[in-house]
Amino acid sequence: MRNKRLILALTGAVLCGLVGVMLVTRYLASVQAYTRDLNNVVVAKTEIPLGAKITVEQLALAPIPNGSAPEGAFRKVEEVVGRVAITPIGLRESITNLKLAPEGIGAGLSAVIPEGYRAMTVKVDDIVGVSGFVMPGSYVDVIAVIVPVNQTNASQGPISKIVLQNIKVLASGAKLDSPENQRVPSDVKAVTLQVTPEQAEKLVLAANEGKLQLVMRNYGDQGDSQTNGANKASLLSGEKVKQEPAPPSAKDPEPKPVPVAKPRIKRTAVVAQHEAKTTAQAVSRKSIELIEGSKRRDIDIP
Repeated sequence: MRNKRLILALTGAVLCGLVGVMLVTRYLASVQAYTRDLNNVVVAKTEIPLGAKITVEQLALAPIPNGSAPEGAFRKVEEVVGRVAITPIGLRESITNLKLAPEGIGAGLSAVIPEGYRAMTVKVDDIVGVSGFVMPGSYVDVIAVIVPVNQTNASQGPISKIVLQNIKVLASGAKLDSPENQRVPSDVKAVTLQVTPEQAEKLVLAANEGKLQLVMRNYGDQGDSQTNGANKASLLSGEKVKQEPAPPSAKDPEPKPVPVAKPRIKRTAVVAQHEAKTTAQAVSRKSIELIEGSKRRDIDIP
């Protein structure tokens, strides 16, 4: 019996050892395969601001599987040094060709202007600049206040009209990047707008003929608002109250249950007779109790 137990124990130990060797071998093989599939890509060692020329100190290499490498990623640091970032690049973020300006482009505002667009600076103050909250990356509408040249319309006074819509702000003062805390307004004297050549012509004319006002847009609002403008006559005509839109997180209220009318039951002759009898019994009567020997009876008094 002891020999059989010893043989069984040795056999189990050998089997366990073989299974352990197989698992370790498979694990080492998978690690080697994963290591062979890795390749280095260029990433940002520090945050790179918009419009900055990239230096060697701002770059590093990080291993990443070939199948997970983003399109247009660089494998060598030398290919990125000297290029200009056209979008802010975060820490440990991989650098791709879409985030860089073409080779030979200098740093600064010219590197972030898309092809076919122009950059135009507009003088602002606390009122025109929406109290300093117009920052790089914001979208604004431009309203011009102009006195009409026509004699008929000139008698109505100046007219305010939206002349440009959904215009991107490239720079606020001398800053191309938005501040970390965008709730704090910045005191600037000018903002730079991204416009087409046709929009630049309208903007110059509006700035020379009257006053400009910037109206900030929501980032997701890309709608086209066509208005008739405003003058003294439309200003004095009043405005209807408009309901404030609900916040995006607010849920729609649950619909109130619609009351269901109860079905009417037709009264039959038997039911009507029973109700009449019950009503008659419920009516109070005046009577006296008369006792005659051992008998008692009620006598109604009219």
